[in-house]
Amino acid sequence: MATTMLKALNQSLRDALTEDEKVVLLGEDIGTLGGVFRVTDGLKKEFGEHRVVDTPLAESGIVGTAIGLAYRGYRPVVEIQFDGFTYPAFDQLVSQLAKLHYRSRGRVKMPVTVRIPYGGGIGSPEHHSESPEAYFAHTAGLRVFAPSSVQDAYTMLRQAIASDDPVIYFEPKRRYHEKAEVELATPENDSSPKAKVLRAGDDVTVVGYGPTTYTLMDAAQAAEDEGVSLEVIDLRSLDPLDIDTVAESVKRTGKLVVVHEASRTSGLGAEICAQITETCFDYLEHAPLRVTGFDVPYPPSRLESHHLPDLDRVMHAVDTVMRHHEATEGAAK
Repeated sequence: MATTMLKALNQSLRDALTEDEKVVLLGEDIGTLGGVFRVTDGLKKEFGEHRVVDTPLAESGIVGTAIGLAYRGYRPVVEIQFDGFTYPAFDQLVSQLAKLHYRSRGRVKMPVTVRIPYGGGIGSPEHHSESPEAYFAHTAGLRVFAPSSVQDAYTMLRQAIASDDPVIYFEPKRRYHEKAEVELATPENDSSPKAKVLRAGDDVTVVGYGPTTYTLMDAAQAAEDEGVSLEVIDLRSLDPLDIDTVAESVKRTGKLVVVHEASRTSGLGAEICAQITETCFDYLEHAPLRVTGFDVPYPPSRLESHHLPDLDRVMHAVDTVMRHHEATEGAAK
């Protein structure tokens, strides 16, 4: 059936609540209001206030409560209203949630899913348009998922809830109203999703996740018009990172461009470029390039179009690696 990402997420939560009575939802205004973005709309009425819980405005308390529920065998799904609101809960997330399984030598499982709408493009200011994924990908003990499509939003949330490990689940808020066909099937297992090749190509590997994949697909079309073939890869899981799929592509193309909205310094792009340089050095025809947000606090909404990676910036990176390749080929002749 065709549906929006918002409704796919809502249905994913509904199906999880229906299939497992230990699944509970917690968050600010998720019950009566249905959440800021209405992802949980109607679920309180259907499942009751004991399973869809409106919490106080206290992110640290929400995550701490979820940890306690997980200790008692529940599978809590926490909603953080906006990306920038994760920071009050940071201590609970990285000092407790991420470490309890390891600290207890495997005796304590932490099946907690933390849903975070993230990224820019909706005209909101700082604390409402940020991309904090690198903090959590750097934190051992957490899985980090970032769907980009309507289908993945449904399926990957089911995978996150089924996982016995804590999952930070980043939802690209500017894609909430994208519409596509969705298959409402239970995932076969709770393993982390692998990277997905969205479009095959031969000349340049371009890698992104979440909201940037649409820009990469536009770039692939624009490049095709210029006779350049881009292979577009959607990472989907940021930790664990499926670098093998990226490496396999780079060994064929010899060129890599990584795109994300988060700041450039110490972002996911730096890690991907480092790993590809280590594993594919002999195949590279140009140094891997990054197209990212800038190293500044998120700007006012009037400036966000200049801050976010767009088609022109991605195409400039593609042109850069291709010009070097063409110059090298010319010198060889």
